[in-house]
Amino acid sequence: MKEKSIGERIRASRRQKKITLQELADLTGFTKGYLSKIERSKSAPPYSTLNKIATALGFDVIFLFRDANQEISGPNLSFNRENRIEILENSDSSYGYTYQALATDRPGKNMEPYVIEPAFELETMFEHEGEEFVYVLEGRHELVYNGKHYIMKKGDSAYYDSRIPHSGRSVGKRKAKLLVVLYHNKKS
Repeated sequence: MKEKSIGERIRASRRQKKITLQELADLTGFTKGYLSKIERSKSAPPYSTLNKIATALGFDVIFLFRDANQEISGPNLSFNRENRIEILENSDSSYGYTYQALATDRPGKNMEPYVIEPAFELETMFEHEGEEFVYVLEGRHELVYNGKHYIMKKGDSAYYDSRIPHSGRSVGKRKAKLLVVLYHNKKS
């Protein structure tokens, strides 16, 4: 699912629920301009942002990524073949990374797994509810957490409270590849 269809689905859902961009901005804490860029596919936000928008609109974030022809594995299992996973390029210059959303066909999950390739420039600092796990699959990654910098290499991992300011970037000659899992307890 490319950025264009994600933006179109957000806009269609918002309009169907008769919610204005300003109302969605109030519900999510994002600016009206930023949400407009997302809907017009001028900005590809991080997965945590898409999850916050989906929650505000009353649906599971998997709706944004699911191919209309995709079979759902079932309520207790999400099984994805490598060639069925979409790679999304973040077109917003402040982020500049690619990511693959994993387990997109599992509704109601508390964990959001994905693979990202962070940019070489330090990204915007993020703060969001939940916890986050990062595992370096390839390359080197600089994790910035609560003002401290950590250089991570293949095989290194970090688990942290994602309400604390954090960010990261690739370091070295090629982009790092990370397995990232966000946890957010939707039931509480």
